[in-house]
Amino acid sequence: MKRLLAVLAAGVPLAAALCLPVSASAATAPAATAPAATAPAATAPAATAPAATVPPVSASAAAGAFTCADISVKAPAGTTVGSVTAQRHEAGTVHVPAVPPLPAVDVPDVPAHCAVTVTLTHPGVDDHAKVQVWLPAQGWNGRFQAVGGSAFAAGDYGAALAGAVKAGYATATTDAGVSTYLDTAWALDDAGKVDTALLKNFADRSVHEMTLVAKQVVSAVYGKPASYSYWNGCSTGGRQGYMEAQRHPGDYDGILATAPGINWDEFEVATLWPQVVMNQEKTYPAACEFALFNQAAVKACDPLDGARDGLVGDPAKCRFDPRALIGKTVECDGEQETITAADAAVVRKIWDGPRTPSGKKLWSGIPVGAAFDLAATKPGADGQRVGQPFPVPAAWVATWLERQPSFDVSTITYAEFAKLFAQSQAEYDKVIGTDDPDLSAFRRSGGKLLTWHGYADQLIPTQGTVDYRERVERAMGGAHRVDDFYRLFLAPGVDHCGNTGSTGPVPTDALGALTAWVEQGKAPRTLSAAIKDSAGKTVTRELCLYPSVSRYTGHGDVADAASHRCVQPRH
Repeated sequence: MKRLLAVLAAGVPLAAALCLPVSASAATAPAATAPAATAPAATAPAATAPAATVPPVSASAAAGAFTCADISVKAPAGTTVGSVTAQRHEAGTVHVPAVPPLPAVDVPDVPAHCAVTVTLTHPGVDDHAKVQVWLPAQGWNGRFQAVGGSAFAAGDYGAALAGAVKAGYATATTDAGVSTYLDTAWALDDAGKVDTALLKNFADRSVHEMTLVAKQVVSAVYGKPASYSYWNGCSTGGRQGYMEAQRHPGDYDGILATAPGINWDEFEVATLWPQVVMNQEKTYPAACEFALFNQAAVKACDPLDGARDGLVGDPAKCRFDPRALIGKTVECDGEQETITAADAAVVRKIWDGPRTPSGKKLWSGIPVGAAFDLAATKPGADGQRVGQPFPVPAAWVATWLERQPSFDVSTITYAEFAKLFAQSQAEYDKVIGTDDPDLSAFRRSGGKLLTWHGYADQLIPTQGTVDYRERVERAMGGAHRVDDFYRLFLAPGVDHCGNTGSTGPVPTDALGALTAWVEQGKAPRTLSAAIKDSAGKTVTRELCLYPSVSRYTGHGDVADAASHRCVQPRH
């Protein structure tokens, strides 16, 4: 299961920003016994650079013999293999060191495995992308699973790798030669210009090269290739999965891409909108005031799906007007605060989303029902509240757009925001936008793409994923044809990547649903989801295949999935 994060970065909750893929979830489908016939091998030719070697890994996991030595890796096209190391780790606890802003974590009961590390460079670039491949010594399920990154980190630091090994997968990740979650020092070169080679690594190139290398290592260790290959990632990792489907359609048989950071060039600017609004309006509601608006909206729109269960089934259908709370009082840190017209105007603009000064819609806002962590404030030096810019979009704007890492994003006006939004689109859409709707090559390869996205995602508005799905339908013959290889599920009340702020049921085994689809042809019509409510009661739901929505039948416990059914939405 995904490790839920609850840490602070620059005073702003980062639980919504950083997440790990659900890689520890064991697939329910039986292990494959024959190679997949539908997904061709990646088409990139092998480079002529000499292979780096360490003593061979011989041994069949099935036979119980397993040694870590002697692996030869052929460099992917355009790269050179700098080094290859292999180290056996006995069964036990894997300690994952702290990677700021995340604390250290221990993953218990990890089986014995071989950890292979391959370093790749691109001649003339002086980059060093590290690929890690972990392979269980026994009990390999015949599958390969790659795991993605979060925020500005391209890959995993050990927790997701350990979870995948526990579930029987051979697994891999890459750091793309960049840095950690919030460290963007790699973005600019010594001349202050964007390092386009490292950005290309982060955006696309390194994941594909990792895939080619990891498949070689799997074949070397087990004496045969993996029967099926899967991608598993959320947020940045979700974006990486979509990029694989768009640009390298033969790499994976199945892609699980959760809360995907597609439309990167747009939403990374858009998520600064709450701070821009507060700074321009000179109004900074406290967290308890934001919470009051959210609670009132959920209460007003909760019944729209037929059940009073504390969840907004479709935030886009919610018409709650925040001006209804003007004059209401709420206790904040022991003091009574009164909601003002200015407070309501700020909330209304944040929910509405970014617009140009002339009123043109640029992107979706924070969904109704999502937390307002992106609109966090704190007391200023003069006692008045000030906004705290969220670190990920703040870094994108300051570093990649302004080319000044110390740029003060609190100075951005509405007009400047619109210009920055357009600049980001113009300069980076083709590099990292990850929004090409032509998935025809992925469909021809036989690949399957499965996505779920929380309706209460404050970081990556769900509507961006919905809009992309609808663009794919228009480009590829309609919903029915697209459902053959690409399915989307939306989760009411679920925060970014199913983090701890979620109030709605979170998918329990999406990876298992994907493997059953790929290997047995069982296309999922629903995704099973569950969560414990504040009283400790388990609430279950079957998330509906988009565009269907869940409706209460009018009978039975509203906390029980059996009391709900999927229906076509009302327009």
